Amino acid sequence: MNVHFLTRVGLAVWALGSLNVSWSQSKMSADADPVEALVEAINVRHLGPGTMSGRVTSIAVPQDSPEVVYVGTASGGLWKSTSAGVTWEPVFDDQPTQSIGAVALSAVNPDLVWAGTGEGNPRNSHTSGRGIYKSLDAGETWSFMGLEDTKNIHRILVHPRDPNTVFVAATGSAWGDSEARGVYKTTDGGLTWNHILSVDERTGCAELIMDPSNPDKLFAAMWSFRRLPWTFQSGGEGSGLYVTYDGGDTWVERTSEDGLPEGELGRMGLAMSAANPDVVYALVESTEYALYRSDDGGQTFSLRSKDSDVGNRPFYYAEIHADPTNEDHVFSLWSMVSKSTDGGRTFEVILPYSGVHPDHHALYIHPTDPNYLINGNDGGLNFSRDGGDNWTFVNNLPVGQFYHIAVDNAEPYNVYGGMQDNGSWVGPSAVWHTGGIRNEDWQEVLFGDGFDVQPTGDGNVYAMYQGGAVNRVNLTTLGSTDIQPVSPDSVPLRFAWNGALALDPHSQDGLYFGSQRLHHSPDRGRTWATLSGDLTTNDPDKLQQATSGG
Repeated sequence: MNVHFLTRVGLAVWALGSLNVSWSQSKMSADADPVEALVEAINVRHLGPGTMSGRVTSIAVPQDSPEVVYVGTASGGLWKSTSAGVTWEPVFDDQPTQSIGAVALSAVNPDLVWAGTGEGNPRNSHTSGRGIYKSLDAGETWSFMGLEDTKNIHRILVHPRDPNTVFVAATGSAWGDSEARGVYKTTDGGLTWNHILSVDERTGCAELIMDPSNPDKLFAAMWSFRRLPWTFQSGGEGSGLYVTYDGGDTWVERTSEDGLPEGELGRMGLAMSAANPDVVYALVESTEYALYRSDDGGQTFSLRSKDSDVGNRPFYYAEIHADPTNEDHVFSLWSMVSKSTDGGRTFEVILPYSGVHPDHHALYIHPTDPNYLINGNDGGLNFSRDGGDNWTFVNNLPVGQFYHIAVDNAEPYNVYGGMQDNGSWVGPSAVWHTGGIRNEDWQEVLFGDGFDVQPTGDGNVYAMYQGGAVNRVNLTTLGSTDIQPVSPDSVPLRFAWNGALALDPHSQDGLYFGSQRLHHSPDRGRTWATLSGDLTTNDPDKLQQATSGG
């Protein structure tokens, strides 16, 4: 497999700005709101970095215009390219939310675009949205069409012949009970919505697929889950697979009597192929994560594979896609991308860790040319023109998710920040060479999910990654030393996903770090003293932390 890179050179464009206030542009009168005047006087410069992108959640392409690509992102809005990813334009910036969970186009009118807000994968860094939006002019303008209480929308299906009929799969709020979960349908272009499938306040719709030969037949994967600050609960009595044959008026549940696993179920991924709609795939989370297949249109299912290359992290991905021209060609999206050519019996990794960004969430397959693939992951997009043998990595979407930003006292000052999925970085606020700030002016200082980065003023920084890991990094050599505190006794330390770090204002070499206890180091992390006991409630139900990876 060959991987090529397409990235923006020159001025890096990212949502990390330099703020300059010009009071001559906004003079405050005695009765003016000083905060409003200050905000109006701020000028924003894009600093970068442009060497990577951010988390992609959804992809939509008009069938007859493969160079036009819509991409939804976890918290960077909705973007459009008319050049197959060479250049991009943001088309959703004026809306009150920038978290996109689903994008869909009308087959009969490609200028009709639907955007469902709120990321549908409820990981601990996900963002809720504000319902569903519609554009009638290919993304130029948008109208809010309701479903505000759904919070998170994972899939939108537009009727292939009637653009006014639309189905929506809402996972719903990750953090609490909500009645606004399940499957919704409109037959008047979004003016009104019917809640056509609902199980309980804890169960949302994690996947929704439509029979390519019969738009009244749909499968819905219902998923009971709960995101908690310290763990994630996947599965429950509400989870199950449902099918409708009348456009959602009535639903029938498929159970273990139909070949699905016995016992409690979790999240499911679903797929069908236009080549043979009798074949239905279900990637099922149960006591064992496995792929099931139906050859009778979803009446019955049988175990197809427990291949280790069919991976999952239910809170982050459970995606499976079938080639629309060959029902035996199946793609599984997880930390890598795997492909089966024997109907799901075996899988081979076609996008490994090496050379591309891991953690994959979206896949577009052209309906008549399956060689044209677009894959969305934590670092941007991959394009393939040969069915996945070779890929071009397109990382020029400026949608990084910064957790923290810090600056130092250099002249010009440097900017530090840590990004979800994309490490910790440092770059200048200004440069003396012509052409402005470039990608090569930025430097990655630590891997993983980047969080707080604190400069010490002497060529070192403290940088963190997921799970409370903290390192001291030399900016000249990039040598890194793990300085995470260790437990002073037999009680394991518990760290948050986004750890707590603070420099000691009274000592250049001192710093504080937080677990369930407060720790202090007088010597840059070489040694630690524990200053407190357990500062949490020490609830035994909350002590079994779940690890969530990158």
